[in-house]
Amino acid sequence: MLMNSGEYLDLVQSIKQEIQSAQYRAALNVNRELICLYYDIGSAINEHKTWGNKFIENLATDIRLAFPEAKGYSVRNLKYMAKFALRFPNFEIVQAALAQITWYHHIALMDKVRTAEEHIWYADQAAGNGWSRNVLVHQIEIGLYQRQALAKKIANFEERLPSPQSELAAQTMKDPYVFDFIPFKEDMMERDIEQALVKDVTKLLLELGTGFAFLGNQYHLNVGGDDFYIDLLFYNVWCFRIFSLKVCSSLVLPVMDD
Repeated sequence: MLMNSGEYLDLVQSIKQEIQSAQYRAALNVNRELICLYYDIGSAINEHKTWGNKFIENLATDIRLAFPEAKGYSVRNLKYMAKFALRFPNFEIVQAALAQITWYHHIALMDKVRTAEEHIWYADQAAGNGWSRNVLVHQIEIGLYQRQALAKKIANFEERLPSPQSELAAQTMKDPYVFDFIPFKEDMMERDIEQALVKDVTKLLLELGTGFAFLGNQYHLNVGGDDFYIDLLFYNVWCFRIFSLKVCSSLVLPVMDD
């Protein structure tokens, strides 16, 4: 059998995918066990919080003596574990929703969000979109939860899309969009804003949300013999529809086309 035959190459590719999948599952399991361990330690600390701050300091020292090679058991990290367990009294939520992201993601969330609901929402988004810790922090700082989960959105999805596609489309929208990566100027024209958005299309797509692909700017369409030029044209995989974004001064308005 030739080692460069299509059948052999397909087999190699299949095995490589199986290995990668197994590695991913193993990493998830390790992370899940670590998150659950930290939760248990935090719960134990909270149960004995009347012992005072010296208790945590002594605990950190004794753990370090027992496991000199282990990391992650500093006084600071033990306090994070206690905060984590206090924020989520339901262990099932920790196992199901919160064990999909790393402990460093959770530290960022504990530092930057106030409620368990917001923490869980960001954890779901980070896990579903594969956000790094830095991307997660950026999304928190620009108020993604408030704009996407809480804000009342103005769009024509219910009129143009059947349910549940209209609901999925609405969930991807943010109000308002934040394009703080653009160096806005007072006398900036619409075309200048458009070109700045296209120049940094990676950040643009990240801000738009899940499932967007950029098709082009000044996209030419001919409808009934008439020429139209869409400022910015995107495709969204969630609802299998095309969106054009009409740039108006410093505001970007989502408009759905038939």
